[in-house]
Amino acid sequence: MKVLIIGGTGEMGQWFTPFFKNHGYEVVVWGSSGKIEVAERMGVEFANDLDAAISTGDIVIVTVPINITEKIISETAPKMKSGSLLMDFTSLKVGPTDAMKKYAPKDVEILGTHPMFGPSIPSLHGQIFILTPINGRCEKWFPVMRSLFEDNGAHIEVITPAEHDRFVSVVQGLTHFAYITIGTTFDSLDFSVNESRRFMSPVYDIMLDFVGRILGQNPYLYAYIQMENPEVLKVHDAFMQQCKEMSAIVRKKDVEAFTTKMRDAAIHFGDTASALRRSDKLINSKIAEFDELIDSIGMERGLKHIYSNIVHVGIVKKVTPRSVVLFIGNRLVPLKMENLRLLSTEELKRWKKEILRHHTRDISVLIPQGSNPETICNIIACNDNIISVRKIDTYTGVKGTDKISVTYRVNITGDSDAGKVNDKIVEQLCGIGCKLRT
Repeated sequence: MKVLIIGGTGEMGQWFTPFFKNHGYEVVVWGSSGKIEVAERMGVEFANDLDAAISTGDIVIVTVPINITEKIISETAPKMKSGSLLMDFTSLKVGPTDAMKKYAPKDVEILGTHPMFGPSIPSLHGQIFILTPINGRCEKWFPVMRSLFEDNGAHIEVITPAEHDRFVSVVQGLTHFAYITIGTTFDSLDFSVNESRRFMSPVYDIMLDFVGRILGQNPYLYAYIQMENPEVLKVHDAFMQQCKEMSAIVRKKDVEAFTTKMRDAAIHFGDTASALRRSDKLINSKIAEFDELIDSIGMERGLKHIYSNIVHVGIVKKVTPRSVVLFIGNRLVPLKMENLRLLSTEELKRWKKEILRHHTRDISVLIPQGSNPETICNIIACNDNIISVRKIDTYTGVKGTDKISVTYRVNITGDSDAGKVNDKIVEQLCGIGCKLRT
């Protein structure tokens, strides 16, 4: 089946293009910027003739800025073929679904869709997908799309467009508004965020990261989320009223009023104990990696850059809350902590196996009578510097003895001293009763 993604050269379009392509769909993309090179990089066709692509598409997805979504839908929907599906991937649902109902022919199905994640996620596992089907307008395609997303690990929520816009006015509208306002407050106070990190608590550190995460995104997207959803203004009014009331209480130094407000909010919030446990889990996971790096000073560790996927392997020399210094080769390499993920021992071993050029040594021994050659093979493989061990030869006719001669082919990690590892293996084999054959 053919999928046309209008806005396919944008960030979300570039995420979903390989997703549909990898599931057997023929994907065609179009973007107003005309970035044909983006389509070429993804290995899909760019729709030079957009009308033709619309009229032949089985699924047409609109993922464009919120402020032009309804306009694009009005221009696209009438050109679609019978039996096809029109979807949108935007943060509002009432306006886009109303536009789809108005402009799409009755024999074209429609489905409002909101992926509750950004393009930086690696997969759909654990991500929430909101679907807002319209009764009688998505009988054929709704189960297909739901299964596609669920089978890839997404959690599906099905609600009406009006319910969606009311919930996201808080889930996105209030959250983004508060974080962006914290950022603009830093700016108005000329407050040094970097300097403040010297005195940060774990909660402040996490809060700063979320503020920075929002501020670092496309500001137009966040402007439209605030301005295009009419429900957001009600939320702003309530939030600013509460800010005024809390500030007035603080100015009066009315401790009882403050604690009453906070207790009432806690009761309304509900299960604060679970929130504490979940936030503790987040804080502890952040601390745990730092503690493990501290314990690894003087040891070899692997650190993977989250965005470039480059792996840095070296001896840990210094660790601070913001950076880690590795000794790689004959030089010290400083790395920013926030960009890194610490590899486990097994991940580092797999990386070495895949990337490095390894040493091969053949070791022939006479093994004790009654010994199992495979068990000895497993003993050799326990060495951390060994990539693999296999038995390549067995000989039972050794003159003057009833022992079995076995040759093991050992692959030693490319960054190890192969001679020393070889000697260690020989010492180990002799220690369990084997005799080296020259």
